[in-house]
Amino acid sequence: MTAANFHTPDWVIERFLQLGRPGRRGFGGTADPAEAAALREATRGDHDLNPGMTPPSTALRPAAVLVPLVDRPEGMSVLLTQRTAHLTAHAGQISFPGGRIEESDADPTDAALRETEEEVGLTRDHVTVIGRLDTYVTGTGFEITPVVGIVKVPFPLAIDPFEVSEVFEVPLAYVVDQQNHRRTTRDFEHRTRVFFVLPYQGRNIWGATAGMLVNLAEVLAG
Repeated sequence: MTAANFHTPDWVIERFLQLGRPGRRGFGGTADPAEAAALREATRGDHDLNPGMTPPSTALRPAAVLVPLVDRPEGMSVLLTQRTAHLTAHAGQISFPGGRIEESDADPTDAALRETEEEVGLTRDHVTVIGRLDTYVTGTGFEITPVVGIVKVPFPLAIDPFEVSEVFEVPLAYVVDQQNHRRTTRDFEHRTRVFFVLPYQGRNIWGATAGMLVNLAEVLAG
């Protein structure tokens, strides 16, 4: 498999189809609630490397993020945001655009697209949803559905300065290279946490975002 494969949207779409990770069926909208719940449980990954960090009694808050794969002529890239430092949850961290699923959202895909437009101004007509990654449960009590979409260029950006301080892109070829998936530890509330870090151009992509990127790399690697 060559690096060029990862720069082809059709090849990425085919990988998601081969692995049975469609964009909508199974996690909202077109599937019944029991099937959706079963799929969320079946695809709950272990990419945060810290099982049990979320207390069993914690009521998980459903959330969704968009994993935007930008289709650029020089090669596909992943769009990420830097959260502002004053936010109450995950302040200052690098993340995908997204947030809590609201009652008004039809499904996690709808929530991810809505939040993306609110945070960075990327409208849904520029996004083709192709699938999803494993459900990700954070130590802070969020159950996140990562929705993967291909973004056509050019596209609009209008950053919400309250939530987002910066938007940047990382080459997909960098993300899928396992040599860039580093593990590190940090003491948190008298416990040692282990997590992935993807260092890129002076930034450290870590935590939930890094875990989801590693999951994406695994899906594309097959």
